[in-house]
Amino acid sequence: MKKNNINKMRRDANDIFKHGLRAVDPIEAIKTHVKLDGNTLKIDDKEIDLSQFKEIYLVGGGKAGASMALALEELLGDRIKAGVINVKYGHVENLKRTKINEAAHPVPDESGVKGTLEILELAKNRDADDLIICVISGGGSALMPYPSEGITLEEKQLVTKLLLDCGANIIEINTIRKHISQIKGGQLSRIVYPASLITLILSDVIGDDLQSIASGMTVPDQTTFENCVNILNRYDLLEKIPLSVKEHLNKGLKNLISETPKKGDPVFKKTRNFVIGSNILAVKAAEKRAKQLAYNTLILSTYIEGETKYVALMHAAIAKEILSSGNPIETPACVISGGETTVTIKGNGKGGRNMEFSLAGSIEIDDLKNVVILSGGTDGSDGPTDAAGAIGDNYTIKRAMELNLDPHVYLKNNDSYNFFKELEDLLITGPTNTNVMDLRIMLVQ
Repeated sequence: MKKNNINKMRRDANDIFKHGLRAVDPIEAIKTHVKLDGNTLKIDDKEIDLSQFKEIYLVGGGKAGASMALALEELLGDRIKAGVINVKYGHVENLKRTKINEAAHPVPDESGVKGTLEILELAKNRDADDLIICVISGGGSALMPYPSEGITLEEKQLVTKLLLDCGANIIEINTIRKHISQIKGGQLSRIVYPASLITLILSDVIGDDLQSIASGMTVPDQTTFENCVNILNRYDLLEKIPLSVKEHLNKGLKNLISETPKKGDPVFKKTRNFVIGSNILAVKAAEKRAKQLAYNTLILSTYIEGETKYVALMHAAIAKEILSSGNPIETPACVISGGETTVTIKGNGKGGRNMEFSLAGSIEIDDLKNVVILSGGTDGSDGPTDAAGAIGDNYTIKRAMELNLDPHVYLKNNDSYNFFKELEDLLITGPTNTNVMDLRIMLVQ
């Protein structure tokens, strides 16, 4: 049986997480950052005279794409001539002027390719007095696949899977994606030019690096074919990738095919990019709610990455320090962190980085008192599952053992989903239609 105090802490952790989610709602983000005053479109401190444009089109992709498009349709109405966006299956809205294509994430599928082709058909060959508004959010890289000539979707899928399974971080994965794609790494700006391009971005990348968010489709790319080969060598993948991909990268090394467009390229003269939502907004909203619930708060970092089980050990160590010395904050404490960790897959179980974090963390806090850990993806999905993450506490392992569940076996097999499913401790939110990486909450009393 869990103590009443733990039950309250678990409710508090869920409450804090939900407040973080609400702060990065894509519709609210559009309303906050984008205003229309007559013919003047105001985005933060920039003003754009819409009367100078003949036609306005809407394109883009990502888990929040449908919600962002809905907000823009409500704002601009029939000023939008037409639109096409790619979203993850189930992440839809009722749009009037924009076509939605549902596709797979994190491994791209044929629906994503077909939808991207529709996007390019709409965006290319536009006139110099046309405006393209592009909405980009987390998942955009996988949801807008258009492989380079000579590379099949299946071959690109294999490369993506190899990178995900080896524990490569999102920046490394996107570096490869850019160079085996015809749209990423600034190439959408190349396709749209000479039309004007405005991109509204919900960031799912540590530090809001525009080159990495959805593989930087509308920004200059500083990565190179040489970087790609170095990354593949680092993870011993160069001999595992398809021959077509290897040959394509080698052509790039020999300057036989064009590099992605770099800073100073004229295609960016009419491109403007705006970040309208990020992980720090979710973290700060979570902190605000924790304070309202009378917790002393500490934002650990929004730059956390690396192997998730080791990040969990670090969080557990902080809980132990709080309980033993009152440092770095005194109880009742709420430690909040963001960013995006990775999992090196060695087993054949089912799970994701957030559930694995909660499992590894639960093992470490087993001998403590009054500690709760919650880790969830702000997009509502953790790995290939229907859960956003999981919640654990200092009774989790005891309860598991009573059910003959060995947490170490589940952790080794990367099977955190089934572990928490048995305990009924999965964090189920359904699709949130947003994505600004992960939100971790640790409560200590």
